Amino acid sequence: MTATSIDSRRIPAEFRPMMQAIAETGARLAAIIRGGGDLGAAVGRNSDGDGQKALDVLADDMFREALAGTGVRWLVSEEQDHAIEVDPAGVLAVAMDPLDGSSNIDTNVSIGSIFAIYPAEDTAEASFLRPLRQQIGGGYIIYGPRCAMMVSFGDGVQHYVLDPATDAFRIENTRLMMPDCSFEFAINASNYRHWARPVRAFIDDCLAGIDGPRETNFNMRWIASLVAETHRILIRGGVFLYPADARKGYERGRLRLLYECGPIAFLIEQAGGRASDSCEPMLDQQVQALHQRSPFVFGSAEKVARIAAYHDLPETEVSALFGNRGLFRA
Repeated sequence: MTATSIDSRRIPAEFRPMMQAIAETGARLAAIIRGGGDLGAAVGRNSDGDGQKALDVLADDMFREALAGTGVRWLVSEEQDHAIEVDPAGVLAVAMDPLDGSSNIDTNVSIGSIFAIYPAEDTAEASFLRPLRQQIGGGYIIYGPRCAMMVSFGDGVQHYVLDPATDAFRIENTRLMMPDCSFEFAINASNYRHWARPVRAFIDDCLAGIDGPRETNFNMRWIASLVAETHRILIRGGVFLYPADARKGYERGRLRLLYECGPIAFLIEQAGGRASDSCEPMLDQQVQALHQRSPFVFGSAEKVARIAAYHDLPETEVSALFGNRGLFRA
C-alpha cells in the first residue's frame, strides 16, 4: 500500500489504514478508467438482477483485496450476495457500491465509488442492519475530469482531489458546506407518468417557472450517475429526486439504502443539507436487508422539506394542487 495515497492529517487515526486503502484503490481505478479498454462490457447480473459491467467486477475485487489488514472486519458490496468477513480482528464494517453509474462507462460520464462505515459488531447482521444514523463515516470517489473524494467522519465534509503528479489525494477543502440553490432540480422526467401526485405537483411547480407559485425559473439536470449528481449538488446546490413510482420493482425506489442512500445522506447532512425517503429523514431509516432499496431525495434543506410537505397533504388537497398552483406560493 502507498503510504502517501491520501493526506491523512485530518483523518481520525482509527480510519487511516482503511482510508489509505480506499484512496490507493481509487487512484488505481482512475488510472484504469483513463486508460480505456472494454470496461463497459456486460459480464452478467448480480443477485438482485442489476446488470454487471467488467469494471463493476474489477472494482469490487480491487477494494476487497485492498481492505484486508486495514481494520475492516465486515464488508458488504453491491456485487456480492452476502457480507464478507475480511478480518476477524477488525473493528470497522464497510458497505460499498464499488462502481456507481456503470451504465455510463462507455459514454465517458463521471462514475464513482461509494462507501459507508459502521462500527463492527460480532455478526454482519448486527453491523449493518441498524439505523443509518449510526454511521461513523462515509464518502465517495468521483472519477471525472478531476478525480476527487468527499468524505466525512461526523465532523463536516472533507474534499480531496487526486494530484496526477503524485498520484495521491490532497486536501482541497477541510469543511465543505453546500450552497443553497433555488433553481436546479434533478429527476428523470421520462417517468413523470409513473410518479405519485405529490412528486408531480412539486415538479409542475418548478416547471411553471417565474409565472408559477415558486416565482423562479428552474433548470433540470439528470446525469443518471448518483455520484455525479451528488458532487454537483455539494458544489453548487440544488435538489435530487429518485422517488418510488408505479412501475413493477420501483414501488420502494431503486437506490440501495445501505451503501448508496445512507452514505450520501450522511455527507449531505454534514454539508448543511437534508436527505429523506421523500417523507421522513433518510438517516432515521432502519436497514432491514443488505440490498434493500429506497426512494431518495436530497439537497437544499428547504427543498427537501417542501417535497415532504407535499406528501403530507391529504389526497384531496394534493388533487387541488393541479387546479390551484398558488397553494404553495413561496
